[in-house]
Amino acid sequence: MKNAVVSVGAQFPEFKKKAVVSIEKGKEFYDISSEEIRSSGKWMVMFWWPKDFTFVCPTEIAEFNNHFQDFSDRDAILIGASTDSEFVHAAWRRDHEDLRGLKFPMLADTSKSLAAELGILEAEEKIAYRATFIVDPQGIVRWTSVYDLNVGRNVKEVIRVLDALQTDELCPCNWQKGEATLTA
Repeated sequence: MKNAVVSVGAQFPEFKKKAVVSIEKGKEFYDISSEEIRSSGKWMVMFWWPKDFTFVCPTEIAEFNNHFQDFSDRDAILIGASTDSEFVHAAWRRDHEDLRGLKFPMLADTSKSLAAELGILEAEEKIAYRATFIVDPQGIVRWTSVYDLNVGRNVKEVIRVLDALQTDELCPCNWQKGEATLTA
């Protein structure tokens, strides 16, 4: 199977999926859609992990959660996702101390349709690669990164890229928010 990852400049696929938003009984699940996100007028950062109840994944999820306010301050909706079910997500959140207080939804792509459409479905196990998409308020993919299953990503780099994209200016190598941008 050859992956064709959705890339910069493409429209992010339409979706409507169940997500876990709480561990409070009766308030665990919510249907989240691309339409709802676009109508908010905000950026979206969607990050994917391979499997719940694994080792590298909770380190990333907890780190994204540690920076939830940074994404919120940048008018970005943060969404975590995997091909596990909403019930597995809910169990993992209840079971893992670092995941109980998550402030963002855990999207459940049980049909694997969104992961397949994004081109991030691993061929053998049919699980998602560690992929991150930054999508602008018009639903256009502005940045994507895909990592091997064994390597965790750097959340501060995702924030740095979001900052750079939001300037809508030329940003040099290693640019950080607050630094001068380039003029043509």
